[in-house]
Amino acid sequence: MRIEIATLFPDMCEAVLSESIIGRARKAGAIEVHCHNIRDYTLDKHRRVDDTPYGGGMGMVMQAEPIYRCWQAVCEQLGERPHTIYLSPQGKTLTQNRAREFSQMSSLFLLCGHYEGVDQRVLDKIVDEEVSIGDYVLTGGELPALVLTDAVARMCSGVLPSALCFEDVSHFNGLLEYPQYSRPEIWEGERVPEILLSGHHLHISRWRQAESLRVTQEKRPDLYQKYLEEQE
Repeated sequence: MRIEIATLFPDMCEAVLSESIIGRARKAGAIEVHCHNIRDYTLDKHRRVDDTPYGGGMGMVMQAEPIYRCWQAVCEQLGERPHTIYLSPQGKTLTQNRAREFSQMSSLFLLCGHYEGVDQRVLDKIVDEEVSIGDYVLTGGELPALVLTDAVARMCSGVLPSALCFEDVSHFNGLLEYPQYSRPEIWEGERVPEILLSGHHLHISRWRQAESLRVTQEKRPDLYQKYLEEQE
Protein backbone atom coordinates (compact mmCIF):
# COMPACT_ATOMS: atom_id res chain seq x y z
CA MET A 1 0.00 0.00 0.00
CA ARG A 2 0.95 3.67 -0.23
CA ILE A 3 0.65 6.23 2.52
CA GLU A 4 0.88 9.89 1.54
CA ILE A 5 1.54 12.41 4.32
CA ALA A 6 0.79 16.08 3.64
CA THR A 7 2.67 18.21 6.15
CA LEU A 8 4.54 21.44 6.76
CA PHE A 9 7.38 19.42 8.27
CA PRO A 10 8.31 16.56 5.91
CA ASP A 11 11.83 16.27 7.34
CA MET A 12 10.38 15.61 10.77
CA CYS A 13 8.28 12.76 9.37
CA GLU A 14 11.11 11.36 7.26
CA ALA A 15 13.42 11.27 10.27
CA VAL A 16 11.07 8.85 12.02
CA LEU A 17 9.90 6.85 9.01
CA SER A 18 13.45 6.18 7.79
CA GLU A 19 14.38 4.28 10.95
CA SER A 20 13.76 0.83 12.42
CA ILE A 21 11.17 -1.58 11.02
CA ILE A 22 9.26 0.94 8.90
CA GLY A 23 12.48 2.33 7.43
CA ARG A 24 13.68 -1.13 6.45
CA ALA A 25 10.27 -2.00 5.00
CA ARG A 26 10.35 1.15 2.86
CA LYS A 27 13.81 0.33 1.55
CA ALA A 28 12.71 -3.22 0.76
CA GLY A 29 9.64 -1.97 -1.10
CA ALA A 30 7.17 -3.68 1.25
CA ILE A 31 5.37 -0.38 1.76
CA GLU A 32 5.53 3.09 0.23
CA VAL A 33 5.36 6.21 2.37
CA HIS A 34 5.74 9.63 0.77
CA CYS A 35 5.93 12.95 2.62
CA HIS A 36 4.67 16.02 0.77
CA ASN A 37 5.53 19.56 1.80
CA ILE A 38 2.32 21.58 1.59
CA ARG A 39 4.40 24.73 1.08
CA ASP A 40 5.42 23.39 -2.32
CA TYR A 41 1.84 23.89 -3.48
CA THR A 42 1.23 27.48 -2.43
CA LEU A 43 1.06 30.26 -5.02
CA ASP A 44 2.34 32.78 -2.48
CA LYS A 45 5.85 33.99 -3.35
CA HIS A 46 6.81 33.85 0.32
CA ARG A 47 5.53 30.26 0.54
CA ARG A 48 2.93 31.19 3.11
CA VAL A 49 0.21 28.63 3.68
CA ASP A 50 -1.72 30.30 6.51
CA ASP A 51 -3.62 33.48 7.26
CA THR A 52 -5.62 35.09 10.05
CA PRO A 53 -9.03 33.55 10.87
CA TYR A 54 -12.23 35.23 9.75
CA GLY A 55 -14.18 36.41 12.76
CA GLY A 56 -11.04 37.16 14.74
CA GLY A 57 -9.24 35.07 17.30
CA MET A 58 -5.76 33.94 18.18
CA GLY A 59 -3.33 32.21 15.86
CA MET A 60 -3.38 31.42 12.16
CA VAL A 61 -5.41 29.03 10.01
CA MET A 62 -4.01 26.85 7.24
CA GLN A 63 -5.45 27.91 3.90
CA ALA A 64 -7.53 25.64 1.70
CA GLU A 65 -5.82 26.15 -1.67
CA PRO A 66 -2.30 24.77 -0.96
CA ILE A 67 -3.78 21.70 0.73
CA TYR A 68 -6.20 21.11 -2.11
CA ARG A 69 -3.46 21.48 -4.73
CA CYS A 70 -1.28 19.01 -2.83
CA TRP A 71 -4.15 16.51 -2.60
CA GLN A 72 -4.94 16.90 -6.30
CA ALA A 73 -1.30 16.27 -7.24
CA VAL A 74 -1.25 13.09 -5.15
CA CYS A 75 -4.50 11.89 -6.75
CA GLU A 76 -2.94 12.37 -10.18
CA GLN A 77 0.21 10.47 -9.15
CA LEU A 78 -1.82 7.58 -7.76
CA GLY A 79 -4.37 7.48 -10.54
CA GLU A 80 -7.06 7.18 -7.88
CA ARG A 81 -8.63 9.02 -4.99
CA PRO A 82 -6.88 7.93 -1.77
CA HIS A 83 -8.82 7.44 1.45
CA THR A 84 -8.24 10.84 3.01
CA ILE A 85 -7.78 11.28 6.76
CA TYR A 86 -7.42 14.50 8.72
CA LEU A 87 -5.55 13.99 11.99
CA SER A 88 -7.64 15.90 14.50
CA PRO A 89 -8.55 15.75 18.22
CA GLN A 90 -12.16 15.99 17.03
CA GLY A 91 -11.92 12.68 15.17
CA LYS A 92 -12.80 9.17 16.27
CA THR A 93 -10.07 7.59 18.38
CA LEU A 94 -7.75 5.28 16.47
CA THR A 95 -8.19 1.61 17.42
CA GLN A 96 -6.37 -1.56 16.45
CA ASN A 97 -9.42 -2.70 14.50
CA ARG A 98 -9.58 0.55 12.51
CA ALA A 99 -5.84 0.40 11.83
CA ARG A 100 -6.34 -3.13 10.48
CA GLU A 101 -9.08 -1.85 8.17
CA PHE A 102 -6.81 0.94 6.94
CA SER A 103 -4.09 -1.63 6.18
CA GLN A 104 -6.43 -3.31 3.69
CA MET A 105 -6.81 -0.12 1.64
CA SER A 106 -4.63 0.59 -1.39
CA SER A 107 -3.73 4.14 -0.43
CA LEU A 108 -4.12 6.66 2.39
CA PHE A 109 -3.68 10.42 2.35
CA LEU A 110 -2.92 11.81 5.81
CA LEU A 111 -3.40 15.54 6.31
CA CYS A 112 -1.44 17.10 9.16
CA GLY A 113 -2.96 20.29 10.47
CA HIS A 114 -1.04 23.00 12.30
CA TYR A 115 -1.50 26.35 14.01
CA GLU A 116 -5.18 26.90 14.90
CA GLY A 117 -6.42 24.37 12.36
CA VAL A 118 -7.40 24.08 8.71
CA ASP A 119 -9.95 25.98 6.62
CA GLN A 120 -13.14 23.95 6.98
CA ARG A 121 -13.94 24.21 3.27
CA VAL A 122 -11.05 21.99 2.17
CA LEU A 123 -11.86 19.49 4.91
CA ASP A 124 -15.43 19.29 3.63
CA LYS A 125 -14.20 18.82 0.07
CA ILE A 126 -11.51 16.13 0.42
CA VAL A 127 -11.61 14.46 3.86
CA ASP A 128 -13.30 11.07 4.30
CA GLU A 129 -12.85 10.90 8.05
CA GLU A 130 -11.09 12.53 10.98
CA VAL A 131 -8.93 10.41 13.27
CA SER A 132 -7.60 11.19 16.75
CA ILE A 133 -4.95 9.34 18.74
CA GLY A 134 -6.36 10.50 22.06
CA ASP A 135 -8.33 13.12 23.92
CA TYR A 136 -5.60 15.74 24.08
CA VAL A 137 -4.21 18.45 21.80
CA LEU A 138 -0.78 18.53 20.14
CA THR A 139 0.94 21.35 18.27
CA GLY A 140 0.43 19.62 14.93
CA GLY A 141 -0.79 16.52 13.15
CA GLU A 142 2.64 15.08 12.41
CA LEU A 143 2.97 12.89 15.50
CA PRO A 144 -0.56 11.45 15.08
CA ALA A 145 0.18 10.79 11.40
CA LEU A 146 3.36 8.94 12.35
CA VAL A 147 1.48 6.90 14.95
CA LEU A 148 -1.21 5.96 12.43
CA THR A 149 1.39 5.12 9.77
CA ASP A 150 3.29 2.84 12.15
CA ALA A 151 0.11 1.11 13.35
CA VAL A 152 -1.05 0.50 9.78
CA ALA A 153 2.28 -0.32 8.12
CA ARG A 154 3.23 -3.08 10.56
CA MET A 155 0.19 -5.07 9.42
CA CYS A 156 1.01 -4.81 5.73
CA SER A 157 2.44 -7.86 4.00
CA GLY A 158 6.23 -8.04 4.10
CA VAL A 159 6.75 -5.43 6.82
CA LEU A 160 7.01 -7.94 9.69
CA PRO A 161 8.34 -11.51 9.29
CA SER A 162 4.97 -13.11 10.04
CA ALA A 163 1.35 -12.20 10.74
CA LEU A 164 1.87 -13.65 14.22
CA CYS A 165 4.09 -10.66 14.96
CA PHE A 166 1.07 -8.37 14.97
CA GLU A 167 -1.74 -10.82 15.72
CA ASP A 168 -0.29 -11.99 19.03
CA VAL A 169 -0.11 -8.54 20.66
CA SER A 170 -2.24 -6.25 22.80
CA HIS A 171 -5.61 -5.16 21.40
CA PHE A 172 -5.54 -7.32 18.27
CA ASN A 173 -8.06 -9.81 19.68
CA GLY A 174 -9.61 -7.45 22.21
CA LEU A 175 -7.25 -8.38 25.07
CA LEU A 176 -3.94 -7.08 26.35
CA GLU A 177 -0.82 -9.11 25.73
CA TYR A 178 0.49 -11.67 28.22
CA PRO A 179 3.79 -11.03 30.09
CA GLN A 180 7.01 -11.66 28.17
CA TYR A 181 10.33 -13.02 29.48
CA SER A 182 13.86 -13.51 28.11
CA ARG A 183 17.28 -14.64 29.34
CA PRO A 184 18.60 -15.04 31.98
CA GLU A 185 16.32 -17.65 33.53
CA ILE A 186 16.86 -16.11 36.98
CA TRP A 187 17.23 -12.33 37.38
CA GLU A 188 17.41 -10.55 40.73
CA GLY A 189 16.09 -13.70 42.37
CA GLU A 190 13.04 -13.85 40.11
CA ARG A 191 12.52 -16.92 37.90
CA VAL A 192 10.86 -17.18 34.52
CA PRO A 193 7.55 -19.06 34.95
CA GLU A 194 8.27 -22.79 34.75
CA ILE A 195 5.61 -23.43 32.14
CA LEU A 196 7.53 -21.29 29.61
CA LEU A 197 10.52 -23.60 30.01
CA SER A 198 8.46 -26.77 29.57
CA GLY A 199 8.44 -26.85 25.77
CA HIS A 200 4.77 -27.94 25.91
CA HIS A 201 3.20 -25.62 23.33
CA LEU A 202 -0.42 -26.33 24.20
CA HIS A 203 0.14 -25.65 27.90
CA ILE A 204 2.09 -22.50 27.07
CA SER A 205 -0.72 -21.32 24.78
CA ARG A 206 -3.31 -21.88 27.51
CA TRP A 207 -1.12 -20.07 30.06
CA ARG A 208 -0.74 -17.10 27.75
CA GLN A 209 -4.48 -16.89 27.14
CA ALA A 210 -5.15 -17.01 30.88
CA GLU A 211 -2.52 -14.34 31.51
CA SER A 212 -3.99 -12.12 28.79
CA LEU A 213 -7.35 -12.34 30.53
CA ARG A 214 -5.78 -11.61 33.93
CA VAL A 215 -3.73 -8.66 32.70
CA THR A 216 -6.70 -7.18 30.83
CA GLN A 217 -8.97 -7.53 33.86
CA GLU A 218 -6.40 -5.82 36.10
CA LYS A 219 -5.25 -3.04 33.79
CA ARG A 220 -8.24 -2.40 31.52
CA PRO A 221 -11.47 -3.65 33.13
CA ASP A 222 -13.40 -1.82 30.41
CA LEU A 223 -11.78 -3.95 27.70
CA TYR A 224 -12.21 -7.07 29.81
CA GLN A 225 -15.94 -6.48 30.21
CA LYS A 226 -16.32 -5.76 26.50
CA TYR A 227 -14.47 -8.98 25.67
CA LEU A 228 -16.75 -11.02 27.94
CA GLU A 229 -19.85 -9.49 26.38
CA GLU A 230 -18.60 -10.33 22.89
CA GLN A 231 -18.07 -13.96 23.89
CA GLU A 232 -21.71 -14.39 24.91
